Amino acid sequence: MTEFEKAIKTGRRLTRDGARATSTALSGGEMMKAAGDVINARLEIMAAGMADPRKIDLTELSLMSSEKVEALSASASAMAKTFGDIGGRLGSGVMTEAEHASKAATSIAAAATPAAAMQAQYSYAVGWWSRAAAQMLTLNSAMLKGQADAMRPIHRTAVDNAKRLKKPT
Repeated sequence: MTEFEKAIKTGRRLTRDGARATSTALSGGEMMKAAGDVINARLEIMAAGMADPRKIDLTELSLMSSEKVEALSASASAMAKTFGDIGGRLGSGVMTEAEHASKAATSIAAAATPAAAMQAQYSYAVGWWSRAAAQMLTLNSAMLKGQADAMRPIHRTAVDNAKRLKKPT
């Protein structure tokens, strides 16, 4: 792959990451609005039940806990998967970098002249910088995806509840 093709690929990834971050931020705002609406509706249900116990909606009140546990469990599962994937990537990256460092050390030690040793060291350093930048971009992408995946079940539950509990106007 040419440097130009790498730059295009990186640009596409950055565009995708930006779109994902924007979408997640918008979903977060929508989720917060929906959560406020759900809290308000459920407080009204509880107040009606306190005023007249015959009017309390026990089904709705029982959902308050079970839905949260379900959504938070799905969210935690998504984050565990993300962190597992990232951990695997980091472990693989460490092993790959150790291999590069070993080859560089061998090249430096085997260099016939001080200039050749400096060239080998410089080549390793430039390669390391490029690999580190690529790894950070990959980790950033994984974290953004993980954030979106973790928020999705909570968002879905809050928005669905807000729609279900919305009073007809």
